[in-house]
Amino acid sequence: MTTARPYRKFLPDQKKIEELEKNSPRFKRVYAEYELMTDQLWDMENTDGPNIPEDFVEAIIVQTEYLEDEITHWLLNENTSSK
Repeated sequence: MTTARPYRKFLPDQKKIEELEKNSPRFKRVYAEYELMTDQLWDMENTDGPNIPEDFVEAIIVQTEYLEDEITHWLLNENTSSK
């Protein structure tokens, strides 16, 4: 059984994230992809498995950063629309 890793970057926004996941299938998909990719990235960087090409790891990092930006955009828009 795997334990969920806290995604520290968005930990203060968990309540907003849960609300967005309920109300937006697109946000839910984007956030689920972010969780999956950050888990995979963590595993790649912290386990002694087969050598993974550096350019592949870099591609995962770039995609994860893109997803972080999109999630941040959603959270900022959520903040401004609720005021």
